Amino acid sequence: MTEYTNANPSRGPSDHSVRDQIVDAATEHFGHFGYEKTTVSDLAKSIGFSKAYIYKFFDSKQAIGEVICANRLATVMEIVNAAIAEAPTAAEKMRRLLRALTEAGSDLFFHDRKLYDIAAVAARDKWPSAVRHEERLRQLVEHIILEGRQTGEFERKTPLDETADAIYLVMRPYISPIQLQCNLETASSAAALLSSLILRSLSP
Repeated sequence: MTEYTNANPSRGPSDHSVRDQIVDAATEHFGHFGYEKTTVSDLAKSIGFSKAYIYKFFDSKQAIGEVICANRLATVMEIVNAAIAEAPTAAEKMRRLLRALTEAGSDLFFHDRKLYDIAAVAARDKWPSAVRHEERLRQLVEHIILEGRQTGEFERKTPLDETADAIYLVMRPYISPIQLQCNLETASSAAALLSSLILRSLSP
């Protein structure tokens, strides 16, 4: 484990710097031991801070996990936005959206398994970071549908919110951390098959 310098509240680094230090240490610690198996006392001992000092910056272990989860989900959204940015059509954006989400989720599962567990806990317990991420994805789906309707690629009869909700529910088993870990073997092929199914349902 990386050694972290204990910070004196009166003479140490700024609050922002200490918060970052705690989050970095927690990311490393959770990545090694797992989120649910780690207590704030374990974390304090590994960093070299007192438990009380950590509580000066975060009111719970979940609050620390929230920051880590939000950072990870922000990375996923960056991957998704980069994937669809240059897509020439709304249909292609929908394909790339699902492919990027399943690839990013699968990559995190296989390469950062214990940190993936934080995302699963966040989704299971409906942490604010997870709820915001799901809402951003659902809004992105709606935006792509609206774009496709404006260009004539997609049908316009079904209410927009109903269409977006239905498509998001179809995609959910391959983007929710809880469900994706049960569907990893089919995630890659499912992204292509579901995209085709979704696009056929949107056809005018």
